[in-house]
Amino acid sequence: MSILRPLRAEDMFKFNNINLDVWTETYGLSFYLNYLANWPDLCYVQTAPSGRLMGYIIGNAEGSDTEWHGHVTALTVAPEYRRLGLARKMTALLEVVSDTSYRGFFVDLFVRCKNDVAIEMYEGMGYSVWRRIREYYGSLGMGHRGRDEEDAFDMRKPLTRDPNRRSVRSNGRDMIVDHTGV
Repeated sequence: MSILRPLRAEDMFKFNNINLDVWTETYGLSFYLNYLANWPDLCYVQTAPSGRLMGYIIGNAEGSDTEWHGHVTALTVAPEYRRLGLARKMTALLEVVSDTSYRGFFVDLFVRCKNDVAIEMYEGMGYSVWRRIREYYGSLGMGHRGRDEEDAFDMRKPLTRDPNRRSVRSNGRDMIVDHTGV
């Protein structure tokens, strides 16, 4: 049993059990606060009955015209709470808000190309690879923990404003762009 609720500022001081993970990008406090201030309805935490944080998702709405969309900026679940469907629940809520409140055409996210578990999970949720971004994670300049620069997949899932599925590309893994073109 867990509780999915809106993120609160004080939650950011309880992220350690979640952020200490090889796949999780960790940002500065001002980064998280900016998202919470601008898109509070796209920021959630999953908590255990004890109040311990199990995972979180933060997102935003961005783009213009038919590229207007919801974006999953960060999604992570503490290792001890994985494989319980928490990431799916948080992502589904962000998708609903992106669809109904922001009227986006799709939701997108970036994932390391080497993170096979996450890619498989996202594909199972209806996301597909739109393009591969060369050296995306090295270009962030923060939190990549000394690894070599890594490519990312830009994955997308169409929403109701995209009935013709224009945000789906069958050959997305073959569409390679430089991180400066993002």
